[in-house]
Amino acid sequence: MPEESLRNQFLIAMPSLADSNFERSVSLLCEHGDDGALGLIINRPTDLTVGGMFEHLDIDCSGLNPAQTQGPVYWGGPVQSERGFVLHSPLGQWESSILVSPTLAVSTSRDILAAIGAGQGPDKFLITLGYAGWESGQLEREIMENSWLNTEASPSIIFDTASDMRWDAATRLLGIDPSSLSHGAGHA
Repeated sequence: MPEESLRNQFLIAMPSLADSNFERSVSLLCEHGDDGALGLIINRPTDLTVGGMFEHLDIDCSGLNPAQTQGPVYWGGPVQSERGFVLHSPLGQWESSILVSPTLAVSTSRDILAAIGAGQGPDKFLITLGYAGWESGQLEREIMENSWLNTEASPSIIFDTASDMRWDAATRLLGIDPSSLSHGAGHA
Protein backbone atom coordinates (compact mmCIF):
# COMPACT_ATOMS: atom_id res chain seq x y z
CA MET A 1 0.00 0.00 0.00
CA PRO A 2 1.35 3.41 -0.87
CA GLU A 3 1.91 5.67 2.09
CA GLU A 4 1.58 8.71 -0.13
CA SER A 5 0.48 9.09 -3.70
CA LEU A 6 3.05 9.53 -6.43
CA ARG A 7 0.45 11.14 -8.72
CA ASN A 8 1.98 13.96 -10.78
CA GLN A 9 5.46 12.49 -10.40
CA PHE A 10 7.85 11.52 -13.15
CA LEU A 11 9.10 7.94 -13.06
CA ILE A 12 12.56 7.96 -14.58
CA ALA A 13 13.87 4.56 -15.65
CA MET A 14 17.26 3.78 -14.20
CA PRO A 15 19.93 2.59 -16.67
CA SER A 16 19.84 -0.84 -14.98
CA LEU A 17 16.16 -1.37 -15.88
CA ALA A 18 16.36 -4.24 -18.35
CA ASP A 19 12.74 -4.20 -19.58
CA SER A 20 12.82 -2.95 -23.20
CA ASN A 21 9.37 -1.40 -22.71
CA PHE A 22 10.81 1.05 -20.20
CA GLU A 23 14.49 1.51 -21.12
CA ARG A 24 15.36 5.25 -20.71
CA SER A 25 11.67 6.05 -20.35
CA VAL A 26 10.02 8.89 -18.50
CA SER A 27 6.49 8.16 -17.34
CA LEU A 28 4.06 10.63 -15.83
CA LEU A 29 2.10 8.98 -13.03
CA CYS A 30 -1.53 9.93 -13.56
CA GLU A 31 -3.00 7.72 -10.83
CA HIS A 32 -1.42 6.02 -7.83
CA GLY A 33 -3.19 4.46 -4.90
CA ASP A 34 -3.88 1.27 -3.00
CA ASP A 35 -5.08 -0.46 -6.19
CA GLY A 36 -1.89 0.29 -8.16
CA ALA A 37 -0.67 2.94 -10.55
CA LEU A 38 -1.26 4.21 -14.09
CA GLY A 39 1.32 6.22 -16.01
CA LEU A 40 1.94 7.52 -19.51
CA ILE A 41 5.37 7.30 -21.12
CA ILE A 42 6.06 10.77 -22.50
CA ASN A 43 9.32 10.27 -24.40
CA ARG A 44 8.54 7.54 -26.95
CA PRO A 45 7.23 9.12 -30.17
CA THR A 46 5.71 6.71 -32.69
CA ASP A 47 5.70 7.00 -36.48
CA LEU A 48 2.01 7.97 -36.30
CA THR A 49 1.39 11.70 -36.56
CA VAL A 50 -1.44 13.59 -34.89
CA GLY A 51 -2.85 14.38 -38.36
CA GLY A 52 -2.61 10.72 -39.38
CA MET A 53 -4.42 9.62 -36.24
CA PHE A 54 -7.16 12.20 -36.74
CA GLU A 55 -7.57 11.07 -40.35
CA HIS A 56 -7.82 7.43 -39.22
CA LEU A 57 -10.48 8.41 -36.66
CA ASP A 58 -12.29 10.59 -39.24
CA ILE A 59 -11.86 13.71 -37.10
CA ASP A 60 -11.42 17.04 -38.87
CA CYS A 61 -8.09 18.63 -37.94
CA SER A 62 -8.30 21.78 -40.06
CA GLY A 63 -7.97 23.90 -36.89
CA LEU A 64 -4.46 22.64 -36.21
CA ASN A 65 -1.34 24.27 -37.56
CA PRO A 66 1.03 22.18 -39.73
CA ALA A 67 3.50 21.64 -36.88
CA GLN A 68 0.72 20.22 -34.70
CA THR A 69 -0.59 17.88 -37.41
CA GLN A 70 2.94 16.60 -38.05
CA GLY A 71 3.65 16.16 -34.33
CA PRO A 72 3.97 12.59 -33.10
CA VAL A 73 1.53 10.44 -31.22
CA TYR A 74 3.46 8.83 -28.35
CA TRP A 75 3.62 5.22 -27.20
CA GLY A 76 2.22 5.57 -23.69
CA GLY A 77 2.97 2.04 -22.55
CA PRO A 78 2.35 -1.65 -23.18
CA VAL A 79 -1.20 -1.85 -21.76
CA GLN A 80 -4.17 -1.31 -24.11
CA SER A 81 -1.98 0.12 -26.89
CA GLU A 82 -5.08 0.76 -29.04
CA ARG A 83 -6.54 3.14 -26.44
CA GLY A 84 -5.79 6.86 -26.69
CA PHE A 85 -4.97 9.29 -23.91
CA VAL A 86 -4.66 13.08 -24.19
CA LEU A 87 -2.40 14.68 -21.59
CA HIS A 88 -3.30 18.37 -21.57
CA SER A 89 -3.19 21.79 -19.97
CA PRO A 90 -5.37 23.65 -19.10
CA LEU A 91 -7.93 21.25 -17.68
CA GLY A 92 -11.16 22.10 -19.55
CA GLN A 93 -14.53 20.32 -19.36
CA TRP A 94 -14.18 17.01 -21.20
CA GLU A 95 -16.39 13.95 -20.89
CA SER A 96 -13.78 11.65 -19.37
CA SER A 97 -10.84 13.19 -17.54
CA ILE A 98 -8.49 12.33 -14.70
CA LEU A 99 -7.06 15.24 -12.75
CA VAL A 100 -3.29 14.81 -12.44
CA SER A 101 -2.52 18.21 -10.89
CA PRO A 102 -4.30 21.57 -10.58
CA THR A 103 -3.15 22.43 -14.12
CA LEU A 104 -2.77 19.03 -15.81
CA ALA A 105 -5.29 16.34 -16.77
CA VAL A 106 -5.61 13.21 -18.89
CA SER A 107 -8.72 12.83 -21.03
CA THR A 108 -9.81 9.75 -22.93
CA SER A 109 -13.00 10.92 -24.66
CA ARG A 110 -13.49 11.75 -28.32
CA ASP A 111 -14.80 15.26 -27.52
CA ILE A 112 -11.32 16.53 -26.63
CA LEU A 113 -9.93 15.20 -29.92
CA ALA A 114 -12.69 16.97 -31.88
CA ALA A 115 -11.97 20.21 -30.01
CA ILE A 116 -8.23 19.89 -30.65
CA GLY A 117 -8.87 19.26 -34.35
CA ALA A 118 -11.08 22.34 -34.54
CA GLY A 119 -8.42 24.47 -32.84
CA GLN A 120 -10.63 24.85 -29.74
CA GLY A 121 -8.90 22.35 -27.47
CA PRO A 122 -6.37 22.85 -24.70
CA ASP A 123 -3.36 25.09 -25.35
CA LYS A 124 -0.91 22.25 -24.77
CA PHE A 125 -1.46 18.56 -25.40
CA LEU A 126 0.39 15.29 -25.86
CA ILE A 127 -1.43 12.24 -27.25
CA THR A 128 -0.42 8.70 -26.34
CA LEU A 129 -1.59 5.24 -27.30
CA GLY A 130 -1.51 2.78 -24.40
CA TYR A 131 -0.40 3.21 -20.84
CA ALA A 132 1.89 1.71 -18.23
CA GLY A 133 0.22 -0.02 -15.31
CA TRP A 134 1.37 -1.44 -11.99
CA GLU A 135 -0.67 -3.63 -9.66
CA SER A 136 -0.95 -2.88 -5.96
CA GLY A 137 2.52 -2.69 -4.39
CA GLN A 138 4.38 -3.44 -7.64
CA LEU A 139 5.61 0.10 -8.29
CA GLU A 140 6.76 0.52 -4.70
CA ARG A 141 8.76 -2.74 -4.98
CA GLU A 142 10.33 -1.60 -8.27
CA ILE A 143 11.35 1.72 -6.71
CA MET A 144 12.93 -0.11 -3.76
CA GLU A 145 14.79 -2.34 -6.27
CA ASN A 146 16.30 0.81 -7.88
CA SER A 147 14.44 0.43 -11.16
CA TRP A 148 13.04 3.95 -10.99
CA LEU A 149 13.80 7.42 -9.74
CA ASN A 150 10.86 9.69 -9.09
CA THR A 151 10.44 13.43 -8.86
CA GLU A 152 7.73 16.06 -9.16
CA ALA A 153 6.56 16.36 -12.77
CA SER A 154 7.35 19.44 -14.82
CA PRO A 155 4.86 20.58 -17.49
CA SER A 156 7.71 22.30 -19.36
CA ILE A 157 9.44 18.94 -19.81
CA ILE A 158 6.20 17.35 -21.00
CA PHE A 159 5.19 20.05 -23.46
CA ASP A 160 8.25 22.18 -24.24
CA THR A 161 11.25 19.80 -24.21
CA ALA A 162 12.15 17.66 -27.22
CA SER A 163 11.17 14.04 -26.59
CA ASP A 164 14.75 12.77 -26.95
CA MET A 165 15.85 15.20 -24.21
CA ARG A 166 13.10 14.43 -21.65
CA TRP A 167 14.96 11.62 -19.84
CA ASP A 168 18.02 13.83 -19.27
CA ALA A 169 15.87 16.84 -18.30
CA ALA A 170 13.76 14.82 -15.84
CA THR A 171 16.91 13.33 -14.27
CA ARG A 172 18.39 16.81 -13.88
CA LEU A 173 15.30 17.84 -11.85
CA LEU A 174 16.78 15.64 -9.10
CA GLY A 175 20.10 17.47 -9.30
CA ILE A 176 21.71 14.42 -10.90
CA ASP A 177 23.98 14.45 -13.93
CA PRO A 178 22.47 11.69 -16.12
CA SER A 179 25.95 10.50 -17.15
CA SER A 180 26.73 9.72 -13.50
CA LEU A 181 24.01 7.03 -13.24
CA SER A 182 25.39 3.50 -13.33
CA HIS A 183 23.85 0.35 -14.77
CA GLY A 184 24.36 -1.50 -11.49
CA ALA A 185 21.98 -1.38 -8.56
CA GLY A 186 22.67 -1.25 -4.90
CA HIS A 187 21.46 0.12 -1.59
CA ALA A 188 23.43 2.29 0.75
